[in-house]
Amino acid sequence: MRCAIKVDVLLVEDNAADAELTQRALRRGPTPPAIVHVQDGQQALEWLFDDCRVDSPSCHPRLVLLDLKLPKVDGLEVLRAVRADERTRQLPVVLLTSSAERRDIHGSYALGVNSYIVKPVEFERFIADVTALGHYWLTVNRQPE
Repeated sequence: MRCAIKVDVLLVEDNAADAELTQRALRRGPTPPAIVHVQDGQQALEWLFDDCRVDSPSCHPRLVLLDLKLPKVDGLEVLRAVRADERTRQLPVVLLTSSAERRDIHGSYALGVNSYIVKPVEFERFIADVTALGHYWLTVNRQPE
């Protein structure tokens, strides 16, 4: 099955300003990634588990950037669903959130998150951290094919 559009990053973020900054930071560099932005956990699950996408690994995003505190379905529930399904289990999922609480960090790793990043408050640091995160996951990291 062929995808209509190859997506590099699924960004799950309900804060419009954070979503815009994240997309700007990810698009820095020689090859800007294709990004799909959804605003809540329910939209993320619908997008990830769309029949044509979930049944074709070539249609999976290369990276899921997931906020923790989301409307409708929270980030941990999205992560739990991704890890519970054999077809999406290996998707790299990075929590990008404002929560630095121990229980959130431990709970995320217990469910199989690949990385947990607390959003920096300072603009320049936020851009630098997200740019580095995008570079690592989309350029340096190798995923199973």
